[in-house]
Amino acid sequence: MSLCTELLEQPEPRGHVVQFYQADERLLVANVSRYLAEGLTRGDSALIVATEGHQAAFLAGLEELGTDATAALGTGRLTLLDGEKTLAQFLVNEYPDADRFERVIGSTLRQVLENSNGYGLRVYGEMVGILWKARQFPAAIRLEQLWNKLRKSYDFDLFCAYSIDIFDKQFGILDALLCAHTHLLPFGANGDLDHAVDRAMDEVLGARAAELRTSIDADSHTPLPAMPRAEALILWLRNNLPENVDAILTRARKYYGLSA
Repeated sequence: MSLCTELLEQPEPRGHVVQFYQADERLLVANVSRYLAEGLTRGDSALIVATEGHQAAFLAGLEELGTDATAALGTGRLTLLDGEKTLAQFLVNEYPDADRFERVIGSTLRQVLENSNGYGLRVYGEMVGILWKARQFPAAIRLEQLWNKLRKSYDFDLFCAYSIDIFDKQFGILDALLCAHTHLLPFGANGDLDHAVDRAMDEVLGARAAELRTSIDADSHTPLPAMPRAEALILWLRNNLPENVDAILTRARKYYGLSA
């Protein structure tokens, strides 16, 4: 069983995982649906804070996995909040206010936990992703910090998502964002991203690629210890091989597109 599967089926206690995705949201929908379905099947309650479009996709995903989402909504074990409307309730001058966040989200968590009958709570939230997409980067980081503070007071697992292109230069400046999480889920499925990055490195760097991969694997100085191999490779290349990284990632994007 892969680490990704383990995290979706049985997250670490009070874990905080993040998923990066692009325009094709199939992997996001599949992972979030599985994360929520597994929790509901085990007796946990679930809270979804997302856009209306994503709410509909996740509910459909739950039904496809054999989970009666309508029944869960009816009993209060599944709660839906509109991401944009909820975000607006605690922003002050486009920045998260800690007291308002605790009142809005904390009160919701208490209510949902009351319906859990002693079981766990799984939360999916994309308000941080909404802020990031609007290029409100400091606000997004602050919101992650507030979520983490809340995790110290309430027993729940958290899954969040960002629309981020990991082939873009932006991925090389995400240290603060990555450090706010316990695990980064794979950007691609079935090792497609690994194969794409390895192939591109071999073509651009030749024999040097194998030596570099050995050095990268031995380098533990990454902001997220649980980062998947391909994402760790890309981040290392961004930070340590600026003269070759664009050529490598241009090819990797092409090869990943062919296999995805």
